[in-house]
Amino acid sequence: MKKLMALFASLTLVLAACGNDTETNTTEAPSNEPQTLKVASLIPPMTDMLEIAKEQLAEDNIELEIVVLGDNVQPNTALAAKEVDANFFQHVPYMEEFNRSNDANLVPIEPIYFANYGVYSKEHDNMDDIPEGATIAIANDVSNIDRSLSLLAQHDVIELGEKNGSYYTQADITENPKNLKFEEVDLLMLARAYDDVDAVLMTPAYAAPLGLTPKSDALLTEGVENDFAITLVAREDNKDEEAIQKLGEALTSDEVRAFLEENYDETAIPAF
Repeated sequence: MKKLMALFASLTLVLAACGNDTETNTTEAPSNEPQTLKVASLIPPMTDMLEIAKEQLAEDNIELEIVVLGDNVQPNTALAAKEVDANFFQHVPYMEEFNRSNDANLVPIEPIYFANYGVYSKEHDNMDDIPEGATIAIANDVSNIDRSLSLLAQHDVIELGEKNGSYYTQADITENPKNLKFEEVDLLMLARAYDDVDAVLMTPAYAAPLGLTPKSDALLTEGVENDFAITLVAREDNKDEEAIQKLGEALTSDEVRAFLEENYDETAIPAF
């Protein structure tokens, strides 16, 4: 009887061990399902660059879903709400202001390209022709007010005093020889303002629909010695995820560089 009970116990242990092995193997079986990465953006060339990255990410079994939104607020709102995993449309100062205003935790992943910021005028061929008391349209968000005023100060159109906060404002203008008036408008309305004011400061993305380019048409341009590179942005909680990092690598690939140089050489300067 003792021998039978011992044999029964041994069989029970063997069966239990076999059951554990089966369960472990099932849990560790790799999945062939692609990982989906949702990225919010706005307009070309950003969306074009994401399409290039999409092909590269597919090789790593990552499915890139490009979410094209209609204004320059939604991409950050969607990212903060975890409706998307990343966005690609903004420079870091704009992101930082969103964080401050919304108690958000968005973080930069990789600077991708400089959008060659410039001054455009329908009526005047150079900055010296801008008349006294002229109206200049600039974007109305604090980071781009800073950017616009800094560009004009860089070219001695105005002078700015010490920066008291995070950004320059019109209150920081100390010298304005031509008594220029600055009209602050929504970023997406800058192109429309082109017909109504003496000059407009805007990025190539908004100048392009008007048939304008920085090298050919801008009265003044910004260059690349600044903090305003268009940047891939994610959240603090997902910034280190492999899919996010691989997207950063894809957007700074030789294929993307070649695309910019061949198609946007006047307007988008690689930051990598």
